[in-house]
Amino acid sequence: MYSAIAENKRKTIFILAGFVLFVAALSWLLGRVYGQDLMYIVLVFGLCYASISYFTGSRLSLAVNGAHEIEKRDNPRLYRVVENLAITDGLPTPRVFIIDDPAPNAFATGRDPDHSAVCVTSGLLEIMDDNELTGVLAHELGHIKNYDIRVSMIAFALSAVIAVLADAILRLTWFSNREEEENNQLFFLLGLLAAIVAPLVATMIQLAISRKREYLADATGALTTRYPEGLESALAKIAQTGSVLRRQNTATAHFFFANPLKGHSLSNLFSTHPPIQDRIARLKEMEDRA
Repeated sequence: MYSAIAENKRKTIFILAGFVLFVAALSWLLGRVYGQDLMYIVLVFGLCYASISYFTGSRLSLAVNGAHEIEKRDNPRLYRVVENLAITDGLPTPRVFIIDDPAPNAFATGRDPDHSAVCVTSGLLEIMDDNELTGVLAHELGHIKNYDIRVSMIAFALSAVIAVLADAILRLTWFSNREEEENNQLFFLLGLLAAIVAPLVATMIQLAISRKREYLADATGALTTRYPEGLESALAKIAQTGSVLRRQNTATAHFFFANPLKGHSLSNLFSTHPPIQDRIARLKEMEDRA
């Protein structure tokens, strides 16, 4: 299990580094075509927008999914499991939320363990036994313990910067005059291509990070409980019942334990989650190595 955790961490670092290099390349292209002054203006605006997204993303992700916070007296069973796992992981107890939805699902969010929250659906509480619920929540606290919630927020913020840069390049290319176009024809073509391709590349990088972090959280959760069978059983049950929420939101889909989007959604061309059967298979492999 420890080797799987270390491998996923290394891969995520490489992917994030590629993300940063891609932002740098877009910034250079913008400066090369339209001048460094404009590049700095757009980049500063993009970074400000990204900062706002980073610091408000947790609250927004809870709000848009209709989550409501609970206290221990509201659901002692859920709260007790979260508290016990937090103690085991040496973490502050995160805030606990519930979404009124029959589909079994969950997610964790926040910037760090001191500003974290876990959220489960009412459907998850209904169909999971205690071992399965513990497995799912150990996975979610694994995201908090491994700072996956911060990685997700950073990836989201970098995606915001790329979106601003790509939009600026596209608009400036569209409204450029002919004289400028003749003098920088090659770079204008590169800029136009980059503006079109950038959102797709950003999405694929973000989804690659999401998949790696899901495998990592599975491994961490299994290590915390010392009972991977509980998580395996929960995954198998979700595979049978489905995890699609009534309230669809593509921006927060990668936060969830299992894919919350409908199968016919265009966004599912690029899945935010690895296949459930692959996750179960990896857990079984870790059991064999232990």
